[in-house]
Amino acid sequence: MIKLQIFTLAFLVSGLFVSAQNTDRQAPEGFDVEKKDIPRGKIDSIQYVSKTVGTTRKALIYTPPGYKKGNKYPVLYLLHGIGGDEKEWYKNGTPQIILDNLYAQGKLTPMIVVLPNGRAMKDDRATGNIMAKDKVDAFATFEKDLLNDLIPAVEKKYPVKKDRENRAIAGLSMGGGQTLNFGLGNINKFAWVGAFSSAPNTKEPQQLLPNPQKAKELKLLFISCGDQDGLMPFSKRTSDYLTANKIPHIFYIEPGGHDFKVWKNDLYIFSQLIFKPVDQSNFSEFTVFGTPAESNIRNAQFPQILRNGKAIFKVKAPEAQKVQIDLGKKYDLKKESDGSWKAITDSLSEGFHYYSLLIDNVAVADPSSKSFYGMGRYASGIEVPFAGDGYYAMKDVPHGDIRIQNFFSKVTNSWRRIFIYTPPGYDKNLNENYPALYILHGGGEDESGWATQGKANLILDNLIAEGKAKSMILIMPDANIGPAGFGNFGIRNLQMLEKEIKESVIPFAESNFRIKKDAPNRAMAGLSMGGIYTLYTGIQNSEMFSSLGVFSSGWMLPALQKVADDEYKFLADNKSKFNSNIKNFWIAMGGKNDIAYQNNQIMMKKLDELGVKYTYSEYPGGHTWPVWRNNLYQFAQLIFK
Repeated sequence: MIKLQIFTLAFLVSGLFVSAQNTDRQAPEGFDVEKKDIPRGKIDSIQYVSKTVGTTRKALIYTPPGYKKGNKYPVLYLLHGIGGDEKEWYKNGTPQIILDNLYAQGKLTPMIVVLPNGRAMKDDRATGNIMAKDKVDAFATFEKDLLNDLIPAVEKKYPVKKDRENRAIAGLSMGGGQTLNFGLGNINKFAWVGAFSSAPNTKEPQQLLPNPQKAKELKLLFISCGDQDGLMPFSKRTSDYLTANKIPHIFYIEPGGHDFKVWKNDLYIFSQLIFKPVDQSNFSEFTVFGTPAESNIRNAQFPQILRNGKAIFKVKAPEAQKVQIDLGKKYDLKKESDGSWKAITDSLSEGFHYYSLLIDNVAVADPSSKSFYGMGRYASGIEVPFAGDGYYAMKDVPHGDIRIQNFFSKVTNSWRRIFIYTPPGYDKNLNENYPALYILHGGGEDESGWATQGKANLILDNLIAEGKAKSMILIMPDANIGPAGFGNFGIRNLQMLEKEIKESVIPFAESNFRIKKDAPNRAMAGLSMGGIYTLYTGIQNSEMFSSLGVFSSGWMLPALQKVADDEYKFLADNKSKFNSNIKNFWIAMGGKNDIAYQNNQIMMKKLDELGVKYTYSEYPGGHTWPVWRNNLYQFAQLIFK
């Protein structure tokens, strides 16, 4: 029996960056060990007058090997954490050793490094309650001290280049938050920004960059965090905001927690990138790990997704002979010495993907990922974020509810399960009745599809909050009825579901929920197989509905040729009635890669010949949930208006 011990997904990136990015993705062993017989830099302590604090303050200065006062150098300001001072990096991070070793390998641009005390107050020692309000506030006060006192003092005493292109700022933890706050708040002062494991002092992204396009003036924006660091959300939310606004940056995720092992590695990487030409086109490749997929089970670190959509599955199954991942395309995993298997995927398209883990040709669900009913069985699913996915994101807006109920079907003579979305305020606004959209899933899926894979509740929550859609109730029944499988799919199934919608689903919904019971307030839609049901039910009963949405569908030919011919004849005889009743006959496809595309083209040509009014929309993505999510997003804005 195969024992699946650990299922993990990690990211590997092939190839090296050019120019400034031609560096390791992780520091090699011994990078922070003092080497013999190499030139060394020097650490000095300086004092400067701080008008901001009203006292004389201290900082450490690192000057590179071969330092000469006759030369001009760029400067890196390197900030410590909440429990440290100007000596924290020196004592625990050994920057002088890391940088000396890099200089010896010819990997650095010669620079001066300033290590200040970021706690800008008269008693700036890291003693007592370091979380006391006055001490925390002092980290914010340091911005003024840095800009008005420290930088001028350094530029007066040392031969440094004084333009922003030769000034960098970086820091760890509390200093990482300062780095983002100060660096992004003063882009006219800094061209290179490196935030390591940013702490909660980091401002909200909209405060950091109210005009995000300004950040394009930076040479490099580097955000890093250990994959086991509990402060990851502060780095991720900043990166997500930058990504949404198409701001080039590196989001570098590495193995580790909130400690100097991580921050030493950050300094090793960041110091090699600054004060050199930078190829921003490759920023999305520069990382060790990605972020855990939204579709992971609770606390599962893997699967992970990188900003470019690539993924590597890593599975520990030492007794297996062959391991694959099936994402539509199969990827062979390579066995490693510790019994784990690993493989890189291509860049995955946006949104939701079903996948299976194949262990010795047996398809199983990945226990690290949520399972979804699709493909006629439960399968794993992975969610790939993209810049335009905000319309189905969980936002700080009023939320509706998903209710799961059972009703007795007179058609199947059995109990059937149904999912129902009620809009925000439904349980408070007891005197208000709502329009209803009856929406059907596709083949191989069930009544849970629109609520889980489809994110229908979030789509409607956001649309309603923005005033783009009417508050409505969403009815999601089980469209699996009659003989199973597409080979048996025909007029009997169509008639059975039409009857169940009319005699069981609509009566149940309208008697148990506050639903308006007239055609102007009733719509129907469906995807793929559900689109065929929508066509049949809607055409036969146009007096019951005001809108029909047909997503990635059309009469399935040649299997449904006779049904299609009968429907066209019915439309020809009832064209005026249909055109008058159906205000929105909305047909949408996932482009030419949609498996239903040709059937749909044939259908629309026939509708044109008959003079049936409809609107056509196309969203690229083939026959997939990202397309259908967008279809609902568009269709919901058109109905009940």
